[in-house]
Formats: sequence, C-alpha cells, structure tokens
Amino acid sequence: MALGIIIHITVGTEKRTEFFSQDRIRIGADELSDLQIHTPNTKDSGVWIELEDTEGVFRVIEFNAGLGLTINDKPMRRYIAITDGDVIALENSDISFAFFSLESRSSLITTNRDQPHISRFIEDAAIESSSSAKRDDAKAFLREFSLELMREVSLTTKLITLVLVASFITGVLYLGFAVNRELRESRKLAESQSQVIGQLKDQLGQASDQIEKLDEKSTKLMKAQSLAPNLRVEYGPGVCLIVGVYDLVDKKTGKVLRYVNPQSFRPNPYEPAPSEDPSAPPPQQIGLSTEGTGSPVEYDFVGTGFHVGEGYILTNKHVVQPWDEDDNVQQMMQAANGRARLKSLDIYFPHIAKPFPLKVKATGNREDIAVGQIDAATLPPEVPTIPLDTDTDAATIGKMVVTIGYPNGPDRLLAMVDDDEAKSINARFGNSRQGLINFLAQSQKIVPLMTQGSITDLDARRIVHDAKTAEGGSGAPLFGQSGKVIGVNFGVFTENTAANMAVPVKFAIDLLKKAGWTPPEEQKDVNADKQVASNASNANAAVQAQK
Repeated sequence: MALGIIIHITVGTEKRTEFFSQDRIRIGADELSDLQIHTPNTKDSGVWIELEDTEGVFRVIEFNAGLGLTINDKPMRRYIAITDGDVIALENSDISFAFFSLESRSSLITTNRDQPHISRFIEDAAIESSSSAKRDDAKAFLREFSLELMREVSLTTKLITLVLVASFITGVLYLGFAVNRELRESRKLAESQSQVIGQLKDQLGQASDQIEKLDEKSTKLMKAQSLAPNLRVEYGPGVCLIVGVYDLVDKKTGKVLRYVNPQSFRPNPYEPAPSEDPSAPPPQQIGLSTEGTGSPVEYDFVGTGFHVGEGYILTNKHVVQPWDEDDNVQQMMQAANGRARLKSLDIYFPHIAKPFPLKVKATGNREDIAVGQIDAATLPPEVPTIPLDTDTDAATIGKMVVTIGYPNGPDRLLAMVDDDEAKSINARFGNSRQGLINFLAQSQKIVPLMTQGSITDLDARRIVHDAKTAEGGSGAPLFGQSGKVIGVNFGVFTENTAANMAVPVKFAIDLLKKAGWTPPEEQKDVNADKQVASNASNANAAVQAQK
C-alpha cells in the first residue's frame, strides 16, 4: 500500500523534490495548491492538476486542459493512473513533474534470527587478531582456532564425518562410472541409428529421383497433350489470313498490261496444271499490250502471317511478293517489258470482320521471310502478341511442333461449312476471291487450322518437320514445345509430308529489328523509362506551378 508520493519538480534550471502523504494533492499557481509554481507565464492559471489516492494508486481526477498538459509525451486525460517514472509536462515550457511512489514494508513477512553461539576464546582471539596488524598474529590466530576446534569435536563426530565423506566420494565415483557407461551405450546406439537413418535417406533419395523422373515424364506427356489446344486458344487469334491482288504494268509508262485477245484469260496459278504429259505441246504464249480492250493481267493470292507486337506481322517474302516465284509471270513480264504492281494487301484476323491494310516494311535477302506492319492503334485488344523463342535448344530433332495457318486459303474455310451453304456461297462469289473472303470474314468463318508433328531434320537455315500443311499455309508460325515460335513455314511438299520446311526464327528477329520492331522485354524497359521521365516532368511542372 502506498504511504505517499514523491514528486521531482523541474522549472528551468531549478530542480526540487517534495514528498506528499495526503490522499489529495493539488498542483498549480494559486494559494490553494499544495505544490505551487511561480513563473511569469503561468501566473493566475489556478490549479493545474489534482491527484487523488484511490486504493493505493494516485490518479488524475482534474486538470487544466488549456495548459496543453502531457503525460509521457501523450495528451493528458482524466482518471489516468500515475506509475513510477511518469512525467507530466507543460506544453511549450520547461516545467515538468516526475512521480515516484513510496510503499510501506510488508507486515506479513518478518524474520526472527538469533546470533549463533561463539566460544569465548574464539571471540577473544578474533578481537585480538583484528586489533593487530601483523601477519604472524593472524597465522597464530588461525592455528589456535583450528586446534581448539578439533579439540571441541568428539571422536564419534570425526568418525561419522569421515564415513560420510568417504561415502560421498564413493557415490560420486560410482555415479561418474555409471554415467560414463550410459554415455558409451548411448553413443553406440546413436551411431547405429545414424547408419540406419543414412540408409533410409539413400533409399528415400532413390525413390525421390524415380518419382521426379516419372513426374517429368508425366509433365511432358501432359504438355504434349495440352500444348496444341492451348496454343490454338491463346495464340490462334493472332494468326492472320493474308489476301492480296497484283497486276502487271509497263515499266516505262506504268500503264496496265492487258491481254491482246479479250477472250484470253490467265488460269489460277494456284491450281494444278491440266496436263503433265511431256509430249503435250507447250502452251501458246499470250500476248500483252497496254492498248485494247482485253482484260487486265491481274492475280490474287493468299497466305498466312502472325502478329508479333506493335502491329508488326511476320510472314514469307513469296507471300507478299508472289510474282517472284511464278515462272509464267516472270516470262510474261520479260516478254512485255513489264513489272508487277501490288494493288492491295490486307490481312484478316479470326472472328474480326474488317480487314487491316498491310504495309511491307522489309524482306529477307536470302531467307524467305518478310515483315509487314499495320496501324497498331486500330488493332483490337483481343489480338495477342505471339512470342518468339530465342533459345537455340528449342529446335531439336524429335521434339514436337505445332503449326497454325490457313492452308488452301478460302477453299479450306469454305469446306468447313455445310454443303448447301457452301454451294450458295460459291454461286454468289465464285468469280471473286476477294468477295468470298470478305463474306467469310463478315460471317466470322475465318478460323486458322492447327496441325501437330515433330522435327525430322534441321540445319543452320532450315527446320524440317512433318506437321501437315498446304499452299496458303506459307508464313504460318511453327511453335515449339516451349509454346513459342521457333520458325516460319515457307516450303510445302505435297508428295512428302515429312519434309515441310521453316526458316529458324532467329533470322526473322534480325529482320524485325531492322524494320523497327522492339522485343517485348526491351519494350517494357522503354515504357518504364518513359514513365519515370513522365513522372519527373509532372513533378517539375507542379513545382513551377507552385512558384
């Protein structure tokens, strides 16, 4: 129970400690206060704090809120208990009060200790020894004390003490021997258990390796089973159908070349020749002229491409410049001193009705690849960016590959609808491939075909695989097991489906960079730098506005 409270007062450089034993204590600047503080700033401020002892604990029952009082640097509040070391201070002043309690001694715990009996001679010797400063006197005292002590102890007591000491030493030795023996046994048992645990660890490690191998095999099987469907769902919307039209014009005048005979026409170059008989007469050379009323020399073509980000489309060179691969067209241009002119080049993405004009940005010199670009601002958000695999180990003989494209062009798309509907569509647009494709786009029937196979051979510039494709599938992406593109299809061999060819994607990446394309990982860094620069610019503008 508290007998009172000690208050340590600090006013500027003056310090003082006071003790109060009453139950109620007032601290302030007026005459009614038990503890009065006299400073110019606090004159006539009345009672500052009123403390009251409640069941042995002093609490703040009233205080002057206008003085900005704090307790332990926190705002003052009523009925807060005062404990040892608490400090109450006035805001913006050098006045503070530190409190310490004073407790009574316990009335329930006492001691009753008598002084032990000391022989008179020992007491006299101790007094004599303490009064002498000589070392010999101290030695004599200790010697006489020991002899007298031995005389006072009986023989029986000495024997009992000797037996007890001998028993204690014997017990300690026995216990030490027993503990040592137990330690040896425990050590042997621990070594045996360690060997068993080591064997179990080895067996567990072998089992874990086997499980890991089985898990890898199962993971590979699951990936192989789910890779193609996942790629179709995730990246199929980014594979586009390329449709173009080109005509022939005179090199000098730029006028359109026409067939001399109005009845002459050019068969579809993508259909097989009517006769492969070597004894058949060679086809008659069709004359071309810039005059007359003959039909203009005009061809349409189809192919496949895919979006790699920022509106860039990757495909084959022979897809966007098909006249370079057509020997008959080359002969016609040479005979008429003409050249090819691209009239239109558009792409169609799956389930998007409108076409996007494609501009050719770059073509490969040696590899059959080309880079085109559409306006990225018009690109719908559902068109994904198809990732390119830069890992050199991605293409390995025997690994699975998936290709997504438009083999056989609109003919394959038309084959996917009902026969009656196909006949109706052919009747309406049979003479116009462009009209047919526009109708299929409006009907959301432009959907790429996915095929799966394996890599059968490769070299530095070719990936050979057996994933089925056909004409129109040129420019399609070839996905590896990583789910990224490892090549661009360019060669289709109808007689040997195991010899389809693709250009390794590393050559396409080089051409893309030359055309201005930025890889996604570098684009993130560029965007981050732009964001930092934008934030800094906004901060500078805000500072200027404040000025």
